[in-house]
Amino acid sequence: MPLDYSIPTPLQYFAALVSSQDGQPLALLEAAACLAQDEYPQLDVQQVLADVDALQARLARRLAPDAGELQRLRLLNHFFYGELGFAGNSNDYYAPDNSYLHAVLRTRRGIPISLAVLWLELAQGLGLKAAGVSFPGHFLVKVRVPGGQVVLDPLTGESLSQEALVERLLPLREQQGLEGEEPPLALYLQPASARDILVRMLRNLAEIYRAGRAGERLLAVQERLVLLLPEAWSERRDRGLAHAELGHSEQAVQDLQAYLDNARGAADTGAVAELVRALRGR
Repeated sequence: MPLDYSIPTPLQYFAALVSSQDGQPLALLEAAACLAQDEYPQLDVQQVLADVDALQARLARRLAPDAGELQRLRLLNHFFYGELGFAGNSNDYYAPDNSYLHAVLRTRRGIPISLAVLWLELAQGLGLKAAGVSFPGHFLVKVRVPGGQVVLDPLTGESLSQEALVERLLPLREQQGLEGEEPPLALYLQPASARDILVRMLRNLAEIYRAGRAGERLLAVQERLVLLLPEAWSERRDRGLAHAELGHSEQAVQDLQAYLDNARGAADTGAVAELVRALRGR
């Protein structure tokens, strides 16, 4: 059999990273770093990983062998927020670069989830039992410590009390008509998987590109979401809508018909079916 020496496309590279193989954990940092390849085709993802490894090595040299969890956490936050100066990009919060790890490493500015991915990588390198949290409206991180856990805002490293977390849930609870009830905090603090984190990063980008009517970029994001969530038919629908917006009638019909075939009973199937008929009539 002849060997294939062709270089994989960014999408093929991403597909290889996120496909389930023998129960191996998904390489979150690498998969998150390669999201930028649609916007920056020449990006060297391995260099991004090497840059994070270099930060990890600097941090590890400062760690006392007998340091406990809280000491490690304080060391990490001083290094990440104090010395390196990572923070939220309050001046341009919705810039796509805030979701691209190579840009966040360069500017030290990002959004909660991109900062969290970098912070989590360093935390795990220190031996901390850390995880991301898909908290409504604002991604968080948490760390297990003796006697419980610490929940932090990845924008600042601030530790959040139970009262602060309940307050952050108020808008959601009011929207649901549940503001008078005590929210089950444990339900909102479940650890996010690597796949969950990538999906949230991509959906953030999709919203930015949809609002900016950046059709080609939106389609590239939807391609990745379909790979991550092959049975989430709403993502297939949204890819079809992106194709339709760009005039790709054949691809749009394939995706939208797949949605109709598998999402029976969804509220929008009538509108989607009408769009399919219109596309077939072109």
